[in-house]
Amino acid sequence: MKSVYNFVVKPVKSRYNNTKDIGGKELIVNTEIFNHQYVSREAIVKAIPTIGDTDIKIGDKVIVHHNVFRRWHNQHGIEKNSRGYIDEETYLVQPDQIFLYKNTEWQAQKGYCFVAPVKSTDKYSVDKEKPLVGIVKHTDGTVDKGDLIGFRPSSEYEFIIDGQKLYRLLSNFITIKYEYQGNEEEYNPSWA
Repeated sequence: MKSVYNFVVKPVKSRYNNTKDIGGKELIVNTEIFNHQYVSREAIVKAIPTIGDTDIKIGDKVIVHHNVFRRWHNQHGIEKNSRGYIDEETYLVQPDQIFLYKNTEWQAQKGYCFVAPVKSTDKYSVDKEKPLVGIVKHTDGTVDKGDLIGFRPSSEYEFIIDGQKLYRLLSNFITIKYEYQGNEEEYNPSWA
């Protein structure tokens, strides 16, 4: 199956990421279909669009928008699939719904970068993270990997990628590149 403008993908494991393996037993941590935090965002590319230029190849792992695999209820309470649903193993994804892809290492799509939060050094604050500051982990080339940057309020969107908490930002929401002070440390909570 091929599409003219869209990628064809399948979820890595399943549509939802709402179970944990504890002592060899499966524990369901969420049963709501509408909660975006438990929707799987990892997919494998089955086909690329026939029109357009892309560095993404068939078989690459991609991080997609949470609405790709999500189920929802319409105004009549009837459960529906997302717009890209073909079957449980096949979904259509628009190019702007793919944020990150992996051939050999993770690479951000044009317009996006992913940053790791920085531990707060303010001993009077209850916040674990320094607000609006991060270390660039995956970039589209706008900034360099490893840069310490600042970004606009409410511009970050949380992802867990390879067990690490990262924020996805639009590259044009980066407001400043800081010089390292020497006390910056990535913050990665134990639950990630």
